[in-house]
Amino acid sequence: MIDPAQTALFLVIIVLTILLLVLGVQVFFILRGLRQTIDKANKVLDDTGVITESVSGPISNLSSLATGIKTGSAIAQLFRKRKSKREEQNE
Repeated sequence: MIDPAQTALFLVIIVLTILLLVLGVQVFFILRGLRQTIDKANKVLDDTGVITESVSGPISNLSSLATGIKTGSAIAQLFRKRKSKREEQNE
């Protein structure tokens, strides 16, 4: 004969097994979605790095150009001062 306690225990084990199986499938889908989200975020960060590099190159060139103009201006000022001193000495 089947004991009612054994039947109840058997039903509880079956219900818990089904619930754990469903929970495992849900966790699998959650982790898969998380992986896809992390992959997309990684791609966005890579694209941001490429954009940053493409913008920083021209800005660096402009900075170099500005430094060159400043240096050229300082040299031109020195030449003007020398020229004006020579003209004063010749007068």
